[in-house]
Amino acid sequence: MQNLVTVFGGSGFVGSQVVRQLAKAGWRVRVAVRNPAAAYEMRLAGDVGQIDIVQANIRNAPSLRRALQGATAAVNLVGVARETGRQGFQAIHVMGAQKVAEAARAEGVSRLVQMSALGAELTSPSKYARTRAEGEGAARAVYPDAVILRPSIVFGAEDDFFNRFAAMAGISPALPLIGGGHTRFQPVFVGDVAKALAHVTGAPEAAGQTYELGGPGVFTFRELMALVLSEIGKRRLLAPVPWPVADLLGAAGDIAGLLIEPPITADQVKLLRADNVVSGACPGLAELGIAPTTLESVLPSYLYIYRKGGQYADQEDREVATV
Repeated sequence: MQNLVTVFGGSGFVGSQVVRQLAKAGWRVRVAVRNPAAAYEMRLAGDVGQIDIVQANIRNAPSLRRALQGATAAVNLVGVARETGRQGFQAIHVMGAQKVAEAARAEGVSRLVQMSALGAELTSPSKYARTRAEGEGAARAVYPDAVILRPSIVFGAEDDFFNRFAAMAGISPALPLIGGGHTRFQPVFVGDVAKALAHVTGAPEAAGQTYELGGPGVFTFRELMALVLSEIGKRRLLAPVPWPVADLLGAAGDIAGLLIEPPITADQVKLLRADNVVSGACPGLAELGIAPTTLESVLPSYLYIYRKGGQYADQEDREVATV
């Protein structure tokens, strides 16, 4: 086995796949989470004794240092899609990244990998994107050779994007196309992101690099919604929502978010104003020797649960989406 890597946020959608790939690569993995009791299944992702679960809170420096004791590498996957209470963008994306980096440096960790997001930009109107960029800077201020990963929308069986809209199509007569649905995305498979991260964690040549991770296809938001509807066999209206109306919906979502999970927030509307595709200025999956997995080959493996008849639905009998 190689040396020990501590993974913060290792029990989530992306994190669980990252832990499996790191274990497969021969690392001993310490999964640091706020509630270890809820992550016990992660031990099954590797050989007996290869994966350990420890308690750590990204806002608590002593717990971070305990989780990093004896580690050769640290991976920070912690992030939030929207702000809730103490789980704010500044606290998690910026201060959290800084605290992990400082704790790792104090414990003599040699490699830091920081998960960010495609579109991270200090000048972005979106607070999510700005704080992602600030988090990169906070990590690099402590570790100039930190490795940064910026994935586009990550898809897979437990994703919060395609599952969300497939479920919405089950109860709503229409799916909203924010800004007309022209924003472009380059969805990347969670397994490919995990492979990339496992590779750069141990690769000397990855030091100081920023990787932009996108899949093999670029889709507009409209095209993604049509693909979801086609896959689940439902006919729904794709309704364009002008930006001024979307801003109002986002503001209403912020208010509703105090009590329930909102369909969209004001910051997410701002984020949707910019395309989410790789720039070509940074290395990506190709430079890591990873052949990107197509969206079309994976969606059927988990969106079938939203079809009438589930996995036994006749492919030829599905309704065609209204576009």
